[in-house]
This record gives sequence, C-alpha cells and structure tokens, in this order.
Amino acid sequence: MSLTEKHKKLERNITLLAVATFVTVAIGGVVEIAPLFWIDNTIEEVDGVRPYSPLEQAGRDIYIREGCYSCHSQMIRPFRDEVERYGHYSLAAESMYDHPFQWGSKRTGPDLARVGGRYSDEWHIQHLENPQSVVPESIMPKYGFLKERDLKIADAKAMLKALKTVGVPYSDRDLEQAEADLYAQADPDKDAGDLAARYPKAQIRDFDGNPDRVTEMDALIAYLQMLGTLVDFEKAAPLEELAQEKGR
Repeated sequence: MSLTEKHKKLERNITLLAVATFVTVAIGGVVEIAPLFWIDNTIEEVDGVRPYSPLEQAGRDIYIREGCYSCHSQMIRPFRDEVERYGHYSLAAESMYDHPFQWGSKRTGPDLARVGGRYSDEWHIQHLENPQSVVPESIMPKYGFLKERDLKIADAKAMLKALKTVGVPYSDRDLEQAEADLYAQADPDKDAGDLAARYPKAQIRDFDGNPDRVTEMDALIAYLQMLGTLVDFEKAAPLEELAQEKGR
C-alpha cells in the first residue's frame, strides 16, 4: 500500500485520525515543555527588580480592583514607535513578581509601564480626581473618592505571606514589618526604619497631599510612581549593545 493510500485510510477513519492527532500534539507539547524542567529559571533576572513594598502592593490591588488594567497595559513592545513614546521596551523580569501580570492587550489610555516619575504626585491627584482637567479628551472616570477612603488592609502580613507562597522572595523581616511598612511609607511622622534598605528605590513620603491620614489614593500613587523606576536602563545599554554584537 502506497503512502497516499495509507493517508487516505487515516483521513477516513475518525478514530484513527483522532489518535494520530493526539499523538502528534503530545509529541509537540513534550518537545516544547520538557526542556523547562532542566533549566533553573525561565526568566533572566535583572538588577534592580524587587518585590513590591506593602504600600505599593496595596496600591496595585486597588489598581486591579478599580479595573485600571482594562484601559492601560503595562507592556511596551520592542517596536520603534512604542519605545520612542513610552521608553525602553518591557523586560520579562520586570513582571516576575506580578500576580497577575498587567501586560494587557488593549489600550484605551497610554501604557503605564514607565509612568513612574514622569508626573508629580500633584498631577496624579488632579488626574485621578478629574481626568478631563489635565487631559480634556480623556474618557477616564473620576476616582476622587480614593482620597476620602482610609487605607485599610485586613492583614498586611498575610498579604505578603500569600505572595511568598507563590514565589515572591519576601524575607521574615519583611513579613514581620509588613503592617508598619504599609503606613510608614506614606506617613512622614512615622519612622520608616530600614524600609528603604529592604525595598531599594522605595519612595517614602506623603503621596495624596494630606499627611494626616493614609488613604487609598496614597497607595495607588505610590504604586504608579514606582512603575518602571527599578531598572537602570542606561546602565544596561552597553550590555545590550555587546549582546547584539555577539549575535551578529
């Protein structure tokens, strides 16, 4: 029987075709997945990337709760137009502690992967209170109510412990200080202790313009202001150029 005749037999027998399809897909799956079991890490670590501080993590949770990810992605593609507008393209390592990650597939508003430090806290406050006052064409709803809500986390230690369970490397010291760190980062009257040492580049200040209370606005702005600020891309540039030269 010729190869063509055998193929016809396979096509006409639904059971045989299903079995052959399963075997083919299984082999392809094993070839793609099996190598991952023999490498230490699928993400190349980058200097500067660290877990979120409790305040930043609380702000991230608010960001997700309010559905900000529906209109704003956090992934700059390696295309010239995106890099020129938003900054250096996103690295996988920057999202290694995100659960879930905020890459997104749709942009109604601009990408926020590098928004940290681009605007003042005052700008963020005004933008959240009344988006159209700073961007007239914006269709973003108002989030001024965040400034009126005290930040309340049921158990900050449990929040970090849950993340540690899925691989975020919080230390025992981080867990013990979680509650204190949460409020000290946004309250100028509290002693932040070694928070800055444990969370390099963490910004410690009043974020919402009201030093008398720590609000959800404080947490959200703290999160936004750290996005894209941890990795020193100017320092990494020579290494990238070297890698490109070796690849030629």
